[in-house]
Amino acid sequence: MGGVGLGGGVLGADLLESEAQAQPAGQAGLKGPGAVPVTLQVNGKPYNLTVEPRVTLLDALRDHLGLTGAKRICDRGTCGACTVMLDGKAVYACSVLAIDVQGRQIQTIESLSVPGQVHPLIQSFVNNDAQQCGFCTPGFVMAVKHFLEKHPNPTYEQVKNGLGGNICRCGTYMGIRRAVVEAGARMKGGAHA
Repeated sequence: MGGVGLGGGVLGADLLESEAQAQPAGQAGLKGPGAVPVTLQVNGKPYNLTVEPRVTLLDALRDHLGLTGAKRICDRGTCGACTVMLDGKAVYACSVLAIDVQGRQIQTIESLSVPGQVHPLIQSFVNNDAQQCGFCTPGFVMAVKHFLEKHPNPTYEQVKNGLGGNICRCGTYMGIRRAVVEAGARMKGGAHA
């Protein structure tokens, strides 16, 4: 019985060694294509990057562009902390490949920052104590922006039912819901940039 395991191991090692010898020097272990040029339209500006095709939009934003508002928590498209707008629709940036969103309009929480001004949506979050640790807040703000564009004057119950795709581990849902209702009134239909 011991010989079977040993023989299989040796055969496997022989195959790996012959595969490594067949590849040109410097490429042993290379699996898949290398980095490719990608142009992303983020917050109204084009950015030229060189990334591997497997790089998510979240990683491109955070690691290549320094836009760290979108956060990684679950990395599985279930918590909403990485929510950004893609062509006006809220999406989880951890579930979208950067290479697939070339030519599309990407909007991050950073787009809501204007020197000397506080965006009404962000001000509503502050007014209603709708953040505690703040880690999920940027994703919530972007999800709320999309929600308000679809439901410009929501009721508290509509907000409660409409934002189920974002999770707050601190449990600030009451403040968030009040903030959304206030922001809807302040933004008059979500039309504010």
